[in-house]
Order: sequence, then structure tokens, then C-alpha cells
Amino acid sequence: MFLRRRFYLLLLAVALIAGLGYAYDPLFTVGRLLTLALLLATLADIALLWHRRAITAERLLSTRFSNGDDNPVTINVESTYPFPVRIEVIDELPFQFQQRDETSHFSLPTSHFSFDSSLRPTRRGVYSFGHVLVYVSTRLGLVERRYRCAAPCDVSVYPSFLRLHQYELMAISQNLQEPGIKRIRRIGHNTEFEHIRDYLRGDDYRTVNWRATARLSRPMVNVYQDERSQQVFAVIDKGRVMQQAFQGMTLLDYAINASLALSYVAMRKEDRAGLLTFADHLDTFVAADRRPGHINKLMETLYAEQTDFGETDFSALSVAIGRHISKRSLLILYTNFMGLVSLQRQLPFLQQIAHRHRLLVVFFDDVELQQFIDSPARTAEERCQHEVAEKFAAEKQLISATLRQYGILSLLTTPQELTINVINRYLAVRSSV
Repeated sequence: MFLRRRFYLLLLAVALIAGLGYAYDPLFTVGRLLTLALLLATLADIALLWHRRAITAERLLSTRFSNGDDNPVTINVESTYPFPVRIEVIDELPFQFQQRDETSHFSLPTSHFSFDSSLRPTRRGVYSFGHVLVYVSTRLGLVERRYRCAAPCDVSVYPSFLRLHQYELMAISQNLQEPGIKRIRRIGHNTEFEHIRDYLRGDDYRTVNWRATARLSRPMVNVYQDERSQQVFAVIDKGRVMQQAFQGMTLLDYAINASLALSYVAMRKEDRAGLLTFADHLDTFVAADRRPGHINKLMETLYAEQTDFGETDFSALSVAIGRHISKRSLLILYTNFMGLVSLQRQLPFLQQIAHRHRLLVVFFDDVELQQFIDSPARTAEERCQHEVAEKFAAEKQLISATLRQYGILSLLTTPQELTINVINRYLAVRSSV
């Protein structure tokens, strides 16, 4: 039981009236009567609230949250009190949201009420929800009763998956087959099998399927189609440079979200998607594939990615790529360069990778730095600071130009536009092959 503010205000008023009774005797009698009335009203309020358990509440949410997206949460409250009540609902949120509690106040004139909210996590991992606390009071408003509802639960926050179908529409809108143009499949000898058919005069005897021939008692041959798909690897730098935060999320989490979306689009475009993460050594490698369920494997792998904030070793990356990726592939490297000097240290290793594969280096524009440059400079000190900031911003453009000079594709993007820009660049590169 909790006494509400109204009770204390009335009690203070009664005490003042009774206190004035020392100066004017009738007020002391009035004070005693008001004290009795307040006591009876409080007891009546308690009896109305505690005569039975009349409030239930439940929290409806997904078992998985999408990192960086608004995830819906619904709370349903049901009352069996025969009279209207006032409700205060406190949802005990996970500590990662840095909110004391999610509180809602409303009157409940009917037996059922629900309200919706959304939560935007900024880190992957397990989030623990507590109870839903419901505080109930009558129209008297002297006391309130607390109900502890909705058992605690855990929710896993995965890389952003809510927008995958939105990005799929982008893939469908690109490179569509023109009306009236027939899709021609050429018979070849690549490794991509298409179907089995009867042997025809002139067919290469090396394509004979002896097992099907024995089963059907007539010559059968394998038919292959020219392999059109390519391997697309997301290569994620998990070093110290990727721990810079923007809008509560690190650059690493932005890269992980973009990698999942790009892998989904690539698989819808019949390419094979893979994953490689590294810092000072190779950490995770997932071979390129496009079979059903592969996107879930990538999601589970990305969910578990952590970092030790170490230095990035691109020489180890070059060795790992040479060891694990033998076929020429499209590699999309998510990293960040603080300046031209940091690029020049890694440039020989990037050249080695680009010699064997098609390499797209994705790095990040500093949004806050650009906002500072756009702000007016009023003093001499601020003008000097603007000049330094403009120098850093110009170096980003110089890094991009240097990469292009050495035949390496580059993409300079802001964190919030990373996913859409990477997908657009992938579609452009794919259409140019």
C-alpha cells in the first residue's frame, strides 16, 4: 500500500485546522471530525482496492530485437474493478536503454486498455526486461495499490533485420529482364548444374550421367549453364578505429547492420554471400553460400561479434584472404582511416588484396566534424579550429582519391546512410561486370 500525495495534503490541512483550535476552540472540534472523516475515507479506499485482485497486465514484444531500429512493444492492462480507476504503469526496461522506467498515466474507465511504444537498442546482446508494475487508485485518490505483472524476460538484440525486405525491393528494381527479351542459357562446362536430359547426337560424351543412364536404360547427359553468380564477402574491421560512436551506435554496429542487409540483397540477386571479420588477426570466416538458411547463419555469426579494441593488422587480413578465398570475389571492406598517413601504412596490403580480388573500401565521414565546419566562426580561435577541421575533412576526400588512383574502389559515407549507399554501390558494381 502506498499513500498518495492527496492524502498528505488533506492530512496537512486537517492538522492546520486542528492547530488553529488552540486559538479558536470550535476549530479543534472541526479538526477532530475531519481527522475521523479522513481516516474513514482512507479505510474505504483501501477496502475498494484490496477486496480482490482485479488488475492483470501483459507485455507483448518480439523474442528478437533489431539493432538500430524501432521495435514495437505493446502493454495490455485489464481491470475487473466494477468502477473506473486511475492507472500508472511502469515498465522495468533493460539497463542498456539508460531510462529510469517507462511510465504511463491514464484513466481506465473500461475493463481493457492497451498502449504501444517502441524501443531502439544501439548494442547487440541480451536485454533483460523486469516486471510491469501497475499502480491503481480510485477517484478518492488517497491510497494506491501496486500490482506486479508480466514475468521478467530476456530479448536478444540482433543486427538490423527489420528492413531486409525493404532493401530487397531495391535489388528487384535493378537489372530486371526487359519485356520481350528471352533469357538464353548457353550450354557450357562450368560447375553450375542445371538439369538432366536425353542424349542427342553431337553431345559431349564427358557429360553422360551414367547413373541416370543405367536407371532409365537410355543415354542421359548432364546440362550445365554458365555460372553467373559471384562471391560477395563482407570484410569487417573490428579494431579500435571502428569504436567511434554516432547516435549511440558504434561504427562497428553500423557495419554489421550493413553487412547483413547487403548479404541478403546479394543472395536475392543469386550471388553467394560470405563474411570475414578481423582485427590484429583473422577472427571469423563464413564461406560464401546462398542456400536457404545461410542468411540466418550470417545473422547468428554477426550477433556474436565482439571486439577487444586492438589495432588493425591489414597484413594479417591479406594473408587470411589468400588462404581462405581462392576464387576472385567482390570484397567489401568496412574500416575507417583517421588520416592519409594511416592509409599509407595499409596501402601496400590493400593493393595485394585488390590484385587478386575486386576490392571496395568503405570508410566513414565524420558527421559531427562536418556540422562543426558548417557552424559560423566568431572568434580567431574558432577560425583556427575550423581550418584544422577542414583539413581533416579534406583528407577524407584525398583518401578516396588515393584509393581510386591505385585501382581500388572506395565509398565515403555517413554512418546513417551506410546501408543504402553500400547496396547501391554493390548494384552498380554488379551491373558493370
